[in-house]
Amino acid sequence: MDFLNKLLEINPNYIVIGLIAIFFSLEQIMKTPFSFKNRMNHLLQNTLFQIILVALNVFFVTFQVYSIEWLNNNHIGLLYLIELPAELLLIISIALYDITAYWIHRGTHAIPILWRFHRVHHSDTTMDSSTVFRFHPFELILVFGIGNIVTAALFGTDVFSMACYYFILYVFFFFEHANLKFPSWLNTTLGLIFVMPDHHRVHHQQNQFYTNSNYADIFILWDRIFGTFKMMPIEKMKYGLAEFNTKKKQEFLYLIKSPFIDINKEKTE
Repeated sequence: MDFLNKLLEINPNYIVIGLIAIFFSLEQIMKTPFSFKNRMNHLLQNTLFQIILVALNVFFVTFQVYSIEWLNNNHIGLLYLIELPAELLLIISIALYDITAYWIHRGTHAIPILWRFHRVHHSDTTMDSSTVFRFHPFELILVFGIGNIVTAALFGTDVFSMACYYFILYVFFFFEHANLKFPSWLNTTLGLIFVMPDHHRVHHQQNQFYTNSNYADIFILWDRIFGTFKMMPIEKMKYGLAEFNTKKKQEFLYLIKSPFIDINKEKTE
């Protein structure tokens, strides 16, 4: 626990910078399963999303932490009804944050107004580690950020476990989105419990039958339990969304305004 405390004292932005530096560098020097041009422009367009998020987080993270601490101080949540060892409580809390994110993620695919924001992430036709940044800031703050407060209100999870969850989550995010080749045996070993890159690649498949599957971020168990797990061969995958399949619609400014545009109507005009 002391080690975790020291690790979490590191500025989260440094952790993100370190992870993108590692995975993006590996993508340049190793053989990758998917090839595409203009990698640096792709990185730039996606990094602009992260810059906006960092600026907004100055205000929102404070609100999020204050809200969860208030809930904890008032002993609100189911975990306050039982006594558990600290280590077990931490593991359960991380799992609870993750299962809440699973259901919220399913909601962003099922509810049209939420999908308008979430499709920004799915619009990427050339997925690599920088796709981790490609989230509309409104989605991250209003949907997933509020989701952590809801988790704390329901279950009594605390800020420390949320920080641990975020650290693990970002490691998985870069691992899952990286344009790197991984051994297939991962899918039948660690992949029985945890999300593997081949699982998440299916989620980014352009065919909506596959896009609406594999919603989990850390524990693929949720998809296996709730019937949303799917697999397909890597060589058959095509990333992105058909309505975003032009150069203009891959640019930062267009993507930022895209939730407020009727793209299907735009396609016919």
